[in-house]
Amino acid sequence: MAFFAISERHPLKPLSVTDLVLEHERLHEEIDQLQRALTSHAVIDQAIGAVVVVGRIPPDDAWLVLRDVSQRTNTKLRTVAEHVLKFAQGGALSDTELEELRRALDRHAVRLSADRARH
Repeated sequence: MAFFAISERHPLKPLSVTDLVLEHERLHEEIDQLQRALTSHAVIDQAIGAVVVVGRIPPDDAWLVLRDVSQRTNTKLRTVAEHVLKFAQGGALSDTELEELRRALDRHAVRLSADRARH
């Protein structure tokens, strides 16, 4: 028995039951990935907000600070964001991440001062 399914790549391609099951599984995996990405994005946005407040810097610069901490600690950005959020809520931040956060904010302050001096 064949079914017809609309696909972006192959419209009205006849699919077997096995093909339909595989497509169903693929779509569920895609949904799971999109949900994880959406959650990750929200966590990062919240951490950017925390860095904005703590560092008194614009959101674009807070993003650069988080990215810098992530790269210098070899930690996924989402993980750094989660840790920064916990820290902002009174939790602890590892010594390494705390030191890198301070350094990144200091580097930002130096760069911001230099930019202001030029203008």
